[in-house]
Amino acid sequence: MAKTKSASKSKAVRTKVAERSTRKTGTKGRSSPQAALEQIDRELLKLVQRRGKLVLEMAKQGEGTLGADLAAGLEDRLLADVLEKVEGPLPRRAVRAVFREVVSGCRSLLRQTRVALLGPQYSYSHLAALAHFGQGVEFVPVGSISAVFEEVNRRHSDFGVVPIENSTDGRIADTLDMFTRLPVRICGQIEMKIHHTLLGKCRREDVTEVYSRPQALSQCRNWLAKHVPAARLIEVTSTSTAAQLAAEKPGAAAIASLQAGVQYGLDVLAERIEDNPANLTRFALIGDDSPPRTGTDKTALLFQTEHRFGALVDALAVFKRFRLNLAWIESFPVPGPGRFYLFFTEVEGHETDLPVRKTLKALKEKTSRLEVLGSYPAATPIDS
Repeated sequence: MAKTKSASKSKAVRTKVAERSTRKTGTKGRSSPQAALEQIDRELLKLVQRRGKLVLEMAKQGEGTLGADLAAGLEDRLLADVLEKVEGPLPRRAVRAVFREVVSGCRSLLRQTRVALLGPQYSYSHLAALAHFGQGVEFVPVGSISAVFEEVNRRHSDFGVVPIENSTDGRIADTLDMFTRLPVRICGQIEMKIHHTLLGKCRREDVTEVYSRPQALSQCRNWLAKHVPAARLIEVTSTSTAAQLAAEKPGAAAIASLQAGVQYGLDVLAERIEDNPANLTRFALIGDDSPPRTGTDKTALLFQTEHRFGALVDALAVFKRFRLNLAWIESFPVPGPGRFYLFFTEVEGHETDLPVRKTLKALKEKTSRLEVLGSYPAATPIDS
């Protein structure tokens, strides 16, 4: 009998403890996994707020440089290192997106950053900027690449995002032209895998016009010739503008991002229509900041040689002498009479590295014009 009373008392104690625990967590009547999820969410919120407070404390103590860190994507690389070591069911892209917004929100506590880009919203420039900065900045969509440069040059915006090269079509001439005209630096780089979508409000067989940027039309020219051969191809200033037109005009379609289609209420007529499955666009992040050396950097240069026999060979020999690898080189005609050319190059290394400094010194003697456009960390390609 004593044993029965002891067992009953023990059971009553366990019941009271369970009830107190249930009242404390507010999960009475709910499953254990649901309670665990709510607890995790509360802990996440507390940690996010703690991160925000720490960012504010660091700013008060003068630690860190917001502009240079933003440009270089230093936090991106730190997050990439962390994500490499974490395993779980969520894909890295999803986890990165969550952390991107946490970091972006914390930065916005310090200062509202303005970023100019070729718009409207959900152009590829906008998607590249979102991937780099997150939602915690003010995006300034403008109508042309030259307007992006002007926004930054006049200090109306802190940064600008401009396409500089595509793996299918090569250089973006409008961007290179503006580097010859305005003293704007490259302070970062974004590499994005570009997947084009045919969007419209009609059936594919009823499409009579296809709108997009010249580069997007070119990157899909074989697919278009095969699947909508009768459609007229019309160039516009941005892929988002193309999506707007497709939403308004009967029989019109647009080549744009999937996100632009959602934004303007368009149907997907075909996905991934780019001719090159590895289609990639490099975007330059322009501004006044100079990111610090990271050890995996590139430096962009602009130079012009004299118009004489062997002048270009003499200039290129300088890079070989100091064992610098040329990652990119483009010729660009100098505006005005005569056939003179500027050369855009990208070398591996930071402008503060000794081999790069020696190269610049020697190159100055071989060129009639030499400008350092900026040094920045090498980028890792991301999906659009």
